[in-house]
Amino acid sequence: MKKTRFFAIHQRLGAKIVDFAGFAMPVQYPKGIIHEHLAVRQSVGLFDVSHMGEFEIRGADAETFLQYVTINDVKKLYEGRAQYSAMCKPDGGLIDDLLVYHLGDRYMMVVNAANIQKDYEWLQAHRQSFDVEIEDLSDAINLLAVQGPNSLKTLQKIASVDLEPVRYYHWVWGEVAGVEMIISRTGYTGELGFELYFRGDEAVAEKVWNAIMEAGEEFGIEPAGLGARDTLRLEKGYCLYGNDIDETTNPLEAGLGWITKLKKGDFIGREALLKAKEEGIRRRLVGFVTGSERYIPRHGYEIVANDEVVGTVTSGNISPIRKEGIGMGYVPVEYSTEGTELKVRRGKREFPVRIHSLPFV
Repeated sequence: MKKTRFFAIHQRLGAKIVDFAGFAMPVQYPKGIIHEHLAVRQSVGLFDVSHMGEFEIRGADAETFLQYVTINDVKKLYEGRAQYSAMCKPDGGLIDDLLVYHLGDRYMMVVNAANIQKDYEWLQAHRQSFDVEIEDLSDAINLLAVQGPNSLKTLQKIASVDLEPVRYYHWVWGEVAGVEMIISRTGYTGELGFELYFRGDEAVAEKVWNAIMEAGEEFGIEPAGLGARDTLRLEKGYCLYGNDIDETTNPLEAGLGWITKLKKGDFIGREALLKAKEEGIRRRLVGFVTGSERYIPRHGYEIVANDEVVGTVTSGNISPIRKEGIGMGYVPVEYSTEGTELKVRRGKREFPVRIHSLPFV
């Protein structure tokens, strides 16, 4: 397994380490997932997300190229702005969801850890007619996420720039703990938060981590692992690639129509998505609640209506805020109305669920 430059820190803190997309990553620390989750919702938490992939795209046709391979409108970007987007196959299936950053003279694409090689090869396969260079910087970049209501107060203590004016999905160059980095007002928790992209060896990584933990001490900052990252994003109804979206799902049925700019001009997958929109989608990714802490849906469980299997749970867990089971899954459009009563089944065990609009929290 690959190790991030924070691995020794995770070990010292007693984290439970798991294999995630080929990386040795902390799934939780000794205080547990719910404690970490609540720390982020109520104050501030610190995540190592250095397993994510980063590509730099530069050249005369960089904007035109990105406009062709992604589904959002890259022309809306300017230096200092970031964009949530995705890449699709010609049939509309999702290759990955991602971020695109306008860095002035170049762009940065941030992709999911499990898809780094696949995405890089996809981009290379479609660059021939464009004047672009694509560089995989994934191994060189450290990435920390500081998330929660007190994330701004925490970071401002050790940042060289004023972070108050940085709007959602915008970024600035600055220093944190004396280390130059991209300070981005983004995150995967639905809370106020920042993501920090910077280079450096283990000593630099440890310096930044320790400075953030010290700055956040008065707010009760906690290190948070992949477990809390998953429950936090699920409460907000954010898709997880490989669970809620993949190459068999398209962005329209996954609730990502808002980033699918069909009027921007040609892009890979556009014709298939135009057809899907015209014909009307047949299934939809929905959220549902169980109404009880006893019933927790899990990935792979069946969704049942009138004793017939109509879908599959793509994500499910306990909501530490709602104190009940919550989940997402694809169901036929006729079962997607809020309040619809369905059941979730695993083997011979069934429990009731109710369709709930996203987000849950």
